Amino acid sequence: MHFFKKLHLLFVIFLLPVSVCAQPLAPPEKLQPLTEHNRATAEIVTRLQHWHYQRNSVFLDDRLSALILDSYINELDPERSYFLQSDIDEFNKLRERMDDALKTGNMQPAFAIFNIFQLRLFDRLQYLHNSLDQGLDKIDFKIDENLQFDREHSPWPRTLAELDDLWRKRVKNDVLNLKLTGKDLPAITELLRKRYSNRVNQARQTKSEDVYNVFMNSFTASYDPHTQYLSPSAAENFNIQMRLSLDGIGAMLQTEDEYTKVMQVIPGGPADKAGQLKANDRIVGVGQGKDGEIVDVVGWRLNDVVDLIRGPKNTVVRLSILPGNAADTQQTKLISITRDKVNLEDRAASKQILEMNDYGKKYRIGVITLPKFYIDFEAAERGDPNYRSTTRDVKKLLKELVAEGVDGVVIDLRNNGGGALREVVELTGLFIETGPTVQVRNTSGRVEVHDDRDTEIVYKGPLAVLVNRLSASASEIFAGAIQDYHRGIIIGTQTYGKGTVQAKMPLSYGEITLTQQKFYRITGDSTQNRGVIPDINLPSLYNVNEIGESALKGALPWDRIRPAQFESWPEFSAKIPRLVELHKQRAPRDPDYVYLIKTSELIEQRSAIKELTLNEKTRLGEKKKLETQQLALENERRKLKGMKAIATLEELDDKNETPVDSEEGASREELPLLTETSHILVDYIALSRQQFVNH
Repeated sequence: MHFFKKLHLLFVIFLLPVSVCAQPLAPPEKLQPLTEHNRATAEIVTRLQHWHYQRNSVFLDDRLSALILDSYINELDPERSYFLQSDIDEFNKLRERMDDALKTGNMQPAFAIFNIFQLRLFDRLQYLHNSLDQGLDKIDFKIDENLQFDREHSPWPRTLAELDDLWRKRVKNDVLNLKLTGKDLPAITELLRKRYSNRVNQARQTKSEDVYNVFMNSFTASYDPHTQYLSPSAAENFNIQMRLSLDGIGAMLQTEDEYTKVMQVIPGGPADKAGQLKANDRIVGVGQGKDGEIVDVVGWRLNDVVDLIRGPKNTVVRLSILPGNAADTQQTKLISITRDKVNLEDRAASKQILEMNDYGKKYRIGVITLPKFYIDFEAAERGDPNYRSTTRDVKKLLKELVAEGVDGVVIDLRNNGGGALREVVELTGLFIETGPTVQVRNTSGRVEVHDDRDTEIVYKGPLAVLVNRLSASASEIFAGAIQDYHRGIIIGTQTYGKGTVQAKMPLSYGEITLTQQKFYRITGDSTQNRGVIPDINLPSLYNVNEIGESALKGALPWDRIRPAQFESWPEFSAKIPRLVELHKQRAPRDPDYVYLIKTSELIEQRSAIKELTLNEKTRLGEKKKLETQQLALENERRKLKGMKAIATLEELDDKNETPVDSEEGASREELPLLTETSHILVDYIALSRQQFVNH
């Protein structure tokens, strides 16, 4: 996973390969540093050395020089499919010189490496062009051979023959993927010509600014993955992306290799409401309206894909995606989303009541879903007595739930990526009397403790907090505080592990985002890298090895500082083993929960596969086997729920059961986990009230 392929980086260099004309491709233009780069480099070096959180432990020396070089090469060629080993040998002569170049603002070494990359790139584009000219009908799909699609740690090709063989297999896989969708060779040839031609055009649009952007991010990556440089155009595109998240489909996008990848689905937005688009999905095609042509966007620049996805409110955009959390990540899926604006109301806290029939009686569990930690700063600053904020809204909802006689409350923080720190402190205060909520350490090592000083406890009853891998930053602070105070049970999966704070600083050419602070729990434990470990674990369709802080290269480590002084609520940890036991007894009886577990296991098995067969018959057999497994899981679920069996997975689309289940748009993952969390909270209530009876 390469962190710098982010939503605001527009570099074509990761996206490329090919041409449509019969003539050889003209060589790329050599790019040179701009005069602005010298001054900007000096500013960036100064900012990192004086203002970064690791300023006292990371130094611009020969050791860092080697890391910068490796990072830069890996950013240019992450799958080791352009450079030869001989190129790498030449680059290695610069291993102890990149630091000197940065100190003097000399960008020539970085541009020299990039210009060699461009030559290798156009050589591969020419290869793809030639492959189409030679005709796809000569490809033999009966041969038993595989394509290794994860080459991050593979040896660099030593000869052009090795490189040609790798790209031969890539072309073959492109053709086979399209062939399996039912396209004939003429249609496949036309589509690939368009795709490859676009990559050539993209490559020719690369500017010196793009080269400088990727190199400087290779430099900042040596400090940590959240410290980033944005060139003027990259900063502008970042703002476009932010506007997209609020005015289009409600999704944050990034570039990864030749795909546009979903980084985050904005809670309350059109995509979130549709329930079909998920983090980690890859967008391979975009169509306008209900029947517009699906335009292949593999290899497109991010801002061009954004232009296709954005559009007038209440219009429909159709996306062809490769699901990131599906067992078959080679099979595309077509979804429709109606464009709209994401309003504060859509992202605000909301409540519902679940009725649970356990232990011979009915329990009412209040659920507060919190998509983000928000506050209307402008309204608050002008003294508006009715300004909106997380704490104000949740306080109102809690009082309503208490008035409605709930037996317990679940705070659902799944997919909550964080927000205002002030709101975390105040929200925690709704559940405790007074005391510290989070500690923040800055670049100088000074620790500031943020306290709740309001003695009012809005809700004193049984509490559970539901989290998943996409619960990050402020969500982790809240969950950690509730866990440390023994105020409630944390249920779900290990959280993201984003325990750092960044500040944006302008430069003479672009801007830089610097990591300057680190969060710590009141126990002294950092939330960085490790996140919050739940008291009771539930399954997830998100791969912890692919999503989360620990999956990012160079992420700051977990550590500890001195704990703050606080008084916890009566210890309930003695009940946790019994709650886990009851959970394990009950969960196998929930058809949706069992389906989730088995689907998660199937995805994990599939993600361990790092090669694709290029034998058409074998690929079809594997596809059929996977579909049979998925169909069996679905029919097992349906049987246990008293539903009619289906003959094919396509029937799910006809029944509109793929994206959501039966209750208010809750997804197949969300609904059973929320239900089981409520059951666990009921178990705790029964144990606490001495009303427990065996199941």
